[in-house]
Amino acid sequence: MRSLLLLLLLTSMAATSQVNTYKISFSNAVHHEAKIEVTFPKIKSQELTVRMSRTSPGRYALHEFAKNVYGFKAFNSEGKELEITREDPYSWTVKNTDGTVSIEYILYANRGDGTYSQVDASHAHLNIPATFMYSEELKDRDIKLQIDLQDQPDWKIATQLEKINGNTFKAPDLYYFMDSPIEISDHQIRSFEHDGQKIEFVLHHQGTEAELDQYFEQVKAIVEQEAAVFGELPDYDYGRYTFLACYMPNASGDGMEHRNSTILTKTDALADGGTKGNTGTVAHEFFHGWNVERLRPADLEPFSFSEVNMSRNLWFAEGFTTYYTGLILHRAGITSEKEYIEGLSGTFNYVWNSPATRYFNPMEMSMQAPFVDAAKSVDPVNREITFISYYSYGSILGLALDLSLRENDLNLDNFMKMMWQKYGKNEVAYDTEDIENTLTAYAGKEFSNDFFAKHIRTGGQPEYKKLFDQVGVSITQEVEKNHFGASFRETENGLEISRNTVIGSPAYEAGLDEGDLITSVNGTPVNTSKAMEDVIAGTAEGEKLSLEYQRFGKTETTFVELSADPEYKITLSENASKEQLENRKKWLESK
Repeated sequence: MRSLLLLLLLTSMAATSQVNTYKISFSNAVHHEAKIEVTFPKIKSQELTVRMSRTSPGRYALHEFAKNVYGFKAFNSEGKELEITREDPYSWTVKNTDGTVSIEYILYANRGDGTYSQVDASHAHLNIPATFMYSEELKDRDIKLQIDLQDQPDWKIATQLEKINGNTFKAPDLYYFMDSPIEISDHQIRSFEHDGQKIEFVLHHQGTEAELDQYFEQVKAIVEQEAAVFGELPDYDYGRYTFLACYMPNASGDGMEHRNSTILTKTDALADGGTKGNTGTVAHEFFHGWNVERLRPADLEPFSFSEVNMSRNLWFAEGFTTYYTGLILHRAGITSEKEYIEGLSGTFNYVWNSPATRYFNPMEMSMQAPFVDAAKSVDPVNREITFISYYSYGSILGLALDLSLRENDLNLDNFMKMMWQKYGKNEVAYDTEDIENTLTAYAGKEFSNDFFAKHIRTGGQPEYKKLFDQVGVSITQEVEKNHFGASFRETENGLEISRNTVIGSPAYEAGLDEGDLITSVNGTPVNTSKAMEDVIAGTAEGEKLSLEYQRFGKTETTFVELSADPEYKITLSENASKEQLENRKKWLESK
């Protein structure tokens, strides 16, 4: 027995010694600095490389968090400062360790959103990859995090991390730690239970308790309607899901999903119309708890913290989630039937009036994410011609698939539920072929082959007029309205074309491009968008506009032949039949 007890004690001591310990404090929060200390015990070599992540869960591009780190130092177990070398901009190699490495550094953090961190007098909003260094070779170790709030006694801590005691939390490994954002502030909390699990809403804002109460009722309705799509909530770790909302003037608008929590940031206060405006982000990010966190593309596994993360399935993971965002807001009673239907027009026009479908299908468009997902480039790009957001593209395809299934007395809800049961519930990663095979199992081989051949492997447009008609919705084009095809920026000297003109538009065919400064139309000077709109509206069909413009300091002339406006308008049909109304009800009604 004595030997067994000794073995258990030694095993416990060994397990404890394998824990990497992090500590963060905010004595200089007013200047956006955090002090971070990390101890890595039981190092088996004489050197250890630590690094800052270059990516973040839910993001697909590089973000280079190391740029906000300075004051780095490293010490051994006796407090002796150690030699450091740098092989690249985002890692530090510590030399001559004695088995323990302790590091400290200062982090500058001043962007409160789903990707970065923000430290200031109001809060510490922490995205873990943007905040804490790590060692790749020690990624499987337990992590303990101590949050020092002696300088901020009114702040409270909210996170999906498991609480040990007081202000100390733990994670079972590096990946879980990286996927666990933290909001530290004087926030308010509401919660309720659904499916035997706790749904917690944390809000840092400058509003009232009553405003939060009203907003929380909408959050509850969203949770209930989304759970109804899949038939259940996911099994959240520790039986809890946490919304981390920061609606503050110093925040930046964003939303970012995580395994058991989500970040929601916005500058809009609930009292200033933020109640309805922010619920879309709530609906989108919470839906990700199924679709992308657990119902997960295979090409995002394992997630890399050192390279870009690319998937050809974002049209489904992000796009179908976006389709459900608007639908859920209506089912939850937040938007009216009219608001939802008419609200489809903007996304529909953005997708189907873009020439980008001739260059990339939805899978290829998804693979553009590393270039567009909050990524910045100095050189100009031709996105107006070549890119459609996979959020929007997938959303409009999700709409088409739902309405196509309903022609056969099926629906997208039950297809998503089948995908969930087959892949998401047991967390088996899927590929595009798995989506197609599941659709085959649900709707038949002919249906599945047709949808994927026409709309996923190519950029073909579904027959929306026919699909909308079955649910009493009209889609029309304003053919009597003239179309020029350029966006303008008003200047004192004329109207500057502010974006690349689109292939096929009158402006494009006339040779006009971004940066051209239109000074007169038909001999009349113009320098306001209103003046240009009046000229366009008053031009007869077939009549050409004579334009004078400046390019590279030289005066040029051209003629523009206007075309019919390609914009679609989606509305509720005025004379829908009883059958159409019944079909619409089945599509849109609350579950």
